[in-house]
Amino acid sequence: MTTDATGAAGLSGKAVLPLRTLSPEAATDDLEWLDRAVGGARVVAIGESAHYNAEFYQLRHRVLRHLVERHGFSAYAMESGYAEGQLADAWVRGGEERLGHVMAQGTTSLMGLWQPLGAQLEWMRRHNRTAARPVGFHGIDMPGSMASLLPGLDAVLAYLADADPGFGADPRLRETAAAFAGTSAFSAPAAIGAYVDLAPERKDALTAGLADLTARMTGRRLDHLRHSTAGAHARALRTLHLTVTLDAMLRALSRGEAHAMMLSRSAALADTVEWVLRGGDRIVLGAHNLHVQRWPATLTGTSPATTMGMHLADRLGEEYVVIGTTTATGETLNTGPDFYEGRLFTELAADTRPDSLDAVMAATHDGPFATDLRRLSPADATALRAVSRQRFGAAYSGQSPLDAYDALVHLPHVTAAEPDRAALAHAPRDVREAFARWRPAEPARA
Repeated sequence: MTTDATGAAGLSGKAVLPLRTLSPEAATDDLEWLDRAVGGARVVAIGESAHYNAEFYQLRHRVLRHLVERHGFSAYAMESGYAEGQLADAWVRGGEERLGHVMAQGTTSLMGLWQPLGAQLEWMRRHNRTAARPVGFHGIDMPGSMASLLPGLDAVLAYLADADPGFGADPRLRETAAAFAGTSAFSAPAAIGAYVDLAPERKDALTAGLADLTARMTGRRLDHLRHSTAGAHARALRTLHLTVTLDAMLRALSRGEAHAMMLSRSAALADTVEWVLRGGDRIVLGAHNLHVQRWPATLTGTSPATTMGMHLADRLGEEYVVIGTTTATGETLNTGPDFYEGRLFTELAADTRPDSLDAVMAATHDGPFATDLRRLSPADATALRAVSRQRFGAAYSGQSPLDAYDALVHLPHVTAAEPDRAALAHAPRDVREAFARWRPAEPARA
């Protein structure tokens, strides 16, 4: 074993499966370790330590291509809004919208504003032109960048306008949702503040109105199918379930119950993945490590929270395979308050904690590499059992790697992805203004 500058001990050379490149276009023979790791899994999740890094986008694209071409996977699910994702799914299946519009409006939480995601969508569209079974795109998250119920509510009301002739939803339902509607991740703090300031009776009426819509859609399903397809009804109901969950999350947050909010989101994400599975697809799932891991999420000052990955592991057993990721140096998403002022990224601290998974992986090999955690030597397994935390962005979370993941990919250096100008042109005004204020990354805070 080797050690790095922090004093962390690395794994043996036998654990190293070198990655020749991250280029999505390159041959994937260096990913053949995946063939054995994946086996008969129905869901293969690929984590990321932070959002918007070019290398994580490229890794997911490359793994998706390998699993589609070699194993017949037919769905890509992403930590992005489910309601909005239907636009992206239509485009990869041949839709006529402009790609920039699809990237900006078919994803949420800024996930689609980067060139590598555009390249992945273009590959999916090209593949689908001749594929016997197209690869679908699925968001799995709450609507409106988790800052607005409107995208989900409007999609449901549009469905009911066709499927439930004569039904008129109470206009106050949408009026209340519009009173705290954020347009993007940048307006989320103001939107949440507006929700908190709503009169309690308006919040209660909104929750009750959403419950009434749910009861109507479930109870009148057969009536609705006279005017729509079963698929359209199922998508609208899934959208409504996620919109109801976002309402519950906001209620919990306004009561100061952030832990309950996290638990609701994790269960809803898992529910949506399982819903996609009902279509018979095998899924490549891209989301943050904290969501995909089979281990509680524990950030500083928070109680351990059940993750989406824990739910999926409970439901799918060995049919759920998780690939976690680690990093060493480079740029990471800035989670400080100046993010909203244009400081989108910050530099990763060079002195990774020696008891962290990232330090162990960095001490193992200089280049990008993978490790199959289910085929480690006893000594390497012992080394990883000594790990107690993992770095996510600039913060650390409690971690047990052998419980959380089936495999790991280490990326020694990560960089900010390049924004896509066409996507930004279709983004909300507050997003364009924030990107215009983008300043270079600065060292991470201690």
